[in-house]
Amino acid sequence: MKKQILVGFMLLVAILAQAQDRFPKNQLSINAFRNPSIGLEYHRKQVSIHGGYYLTNFESNVTTKFVKAGANYWFLPFGKQAIPSSLYVGASYLRGLSRAYKDQNAVAFEAGARLVVWQGLHFRLGVIALASEGQSLKINPTPSIGYSFKF
Repeated sequence: MKKQILVGFMLLVAILAQAQDRFPKNQLSINAFRNPSIGLEYHRKQVSIHGGYYLTNFESNVTTKFVKAGANYWFLPFGKQAIPSSLYVGASYLRGLSRAYKDQNAVAFEAGARLVVWQGLHFRLGVIALASEGQSLKINPTPSIGYSFKF
């Protein structure tokens, strides 16, 4: 029984390792909404770094603005596109620009999925947890649309 479990585990690792090779070596994404931010993201295989302008609504009809920079890890690619759809997790640093967060530092952790719908056009849907000293933990959805170029 132990031998079967070991063989099954090794097979799973081999399949997942081969799947990770589907990520392009280099790509640049232009993101047009808040996931990860309105800005640019550089991908190197399974890791990406991003920077930009982040808007969110902690309260209905009240927009809070941040500058955001961070990194994501991409895994479990799927689909037949040259740039595959996949899942991600990430962490970011934010600097508040407005409202209760003005001039405050914050950290955020997020997870979600990117669905590539045509060539490099993609949609993202995730969830973010944002923490800042003196503020309660905020959890929000993070939808996005963007375009990626591989090179």
